Formats: sequence, C-alpha cells, structure tokens
Amino acid sequence: MTDDLSWSFRSGDWLGVFGANSAVVLPPSEKSQAAVLWELVDGGAGYEQILDVLLASGLRAVPDFVLVSRKGDLTRVLLRGSVSAHFATADEVVHLDGSGDLTWVERTLTGVTRMRFDVSEEPPAPDDLVVAGGLVRISSAEQPPSTVAVVVPAPAEEPEPAPVLEPDPHLEDDEDATRIGVLDPVTLGAPLPGIEGQPAAPPVTSRPVARLVVAEGETVDVDRVVLVGRAPEPRRADTAGAPHLVAVSSPHQEISSTHLEVRPGTGADHGSAVVTDLGSTNGTLLVQPGLPPEDLKAGVAVQLLPGAVLDLGDGVTIQVVNP
Repeated sequence: MTDDLSWSFRSGDWLGVFGANSAVVLPPSEKSQAAVLWELVDGGAGYEQILDVLLASGLRAVPDFVLVSRKGDLTRVLLRGSVSAHFATADEVVHLDGSGDLTWVERTLTGVTRMRFDVSEEPPAPDDLVVAGGLVRISSAEQPPSTVAVVVPAPAEEPEPAPVLEPDPHLEDDEDATRIGVLDPVTLGAPLPGIEGQPAAPPVTSRPVARLVVAEGETVDVDRVVLVGRAPEPRRADTAGAPHLVAVSSPHQEISSTHLEVRPGTGADHGSAVVTDLGSTNGTLLVQPGLPPEDLKAGVAVQLLPGAVLDLGDGVTIQVVNP
C-alpha cells in the first residue's frame, strides 16, 4: 500500500472512522458505535480488536459496515450489507459487494495500491475532501487521496487552508485549446507530479511501464511523457527525454490541442503509468477494469491499470495494455 495514509472522501450521511492503519464505515444510525470505534482506531487498534467491538452485541445486531485494516503488505477487509469496496494491486482489481451475502464478505489482499468504498445511495457531494485521521460523514472514500483540494485534519487540530489553483491565461493557444494552470509541470519546468518527498521519474525509463493502443491504430510505449491531442505540443525545449506526441483526429473539435498526458508514475505509482487530463475543454472519461467510470479532474494524476480505456471524445479511445 502507499505510504500516504490519508483518505479522500465525498461527504454524505454515513460515518467514516479513519486512522493510520484501520478504517471503519458505518450507517447513520450507529453514532454511538462510531464514537467508540474512533477511540480504538485512533489508538492504533488492529483488525481483531475492532471486530470484537463490532460483534459485541451479536451477529444479528451488526449493521451494514466496512472494516479494513493494514499490516505490512497485507490488507484485510470485511464488509456486510449495502456497501461495496474496490481494491487495486499490481496484478488485479478486486470488487467486493456485501449486499448478496447473509453474513459478510471477508478477504485478505497482498500489495494493495489503491482502495475505494461506496456506501451511500444518496447523490455524493461534488468535491473531494481529504482526512488524515478522524470521524467524518461520507458517501465514498478512497486511499490514496484522489485530490488535494481541501485538507480535513483530525478533530483536535485546526483546519489548514486549501491551496488555490489559478489558471494561467497566457498558456491558451486558441479558442479550443487546452487550458493549463499552475499544476502543469511541463509548462513550468517543475518536477513531474508524484508523491511529495519522492524523487521525480527520469525523463526516459529503462523499459516501458505500459503501452497505449489508440483507436486509430497507433501504438505508443510509455517510457516517458506521452502527450495526446489534436495537435499536441511539448511545453518546454526538446531534450533527450522529449515527449512522445500523439496526434488524433477530431472532426467535431471535441478533443483539445493538447488533451492529456500519460507518463511513468513516481512514488507509490512507480512501475505503472499515470494519466492526467490537462484541462481539456470536454474532459476525459476513464474506465478501469472492475471500477466505475471516472471523469478525470484537470491536473490530478490517476494510476492506470492494465485494460483501462481512456475516452477523449469524437470516437477516440486509448486502451492501456502491458508492454
């Protein structure tokens, strides 16, 4: 699992209890239970201790819930009722649904790189928040965080101000163009996005981390930055690690000039490819095996799993396969 132990979540009516090594999600009716579990989770309690408290009143009294606990490279998960959980490892995506089981669903997974819970039938809030530890109301949660828009610390701490992401109007090349803000590392010459404190990926990796198969027939290895769009252009001087430029046709102008970037990941994403929408006009839809479709957020890098499909619009799709 990643070294980033914080969670991103969307607000809702369920109760999420998040700690450094464990997390529990309960329905709105379990306020008193959530308060007890927060003390355990915050104190570093493990899987068995938390489960004992959940079962203290007997199996029939146990509500719908999710329990996940990490120890070393092992992640244990237990869920019951109208909840679902999705886990990605280097080799597979595991989807768990508790609604069809009379007791619960339990799994032990090795090498989890990303996990997500979906627990509420209510429409989720539009923005992701981030919590390092605490008791919050949620409709879904994901680790590592999918965004860094707002930081929500543990209850005893003062909230930190959210970073302000302002677009740079000088970077627009035409009416249809990609609008790239301060998060664009290629424009600004900053290190490529990754986990804070981790070294940036080299301009060219020793071997590709993935291969992109474009619907129009072109195949591109991801051994460096790959820029895709109607007329993609590098945003800094060419070097030995100059990006691959993949031009695709867009008869209805749905695809921006420089629409998205795919590159080797860094930090927790090392060894895999990550994609970033570069502020495209009409956006990018990502469909990953076993996971619900996701509209990419401009400037936010997302790890790509083998078999993933990127839909840029105008009938142009890109499939991600092993090199």
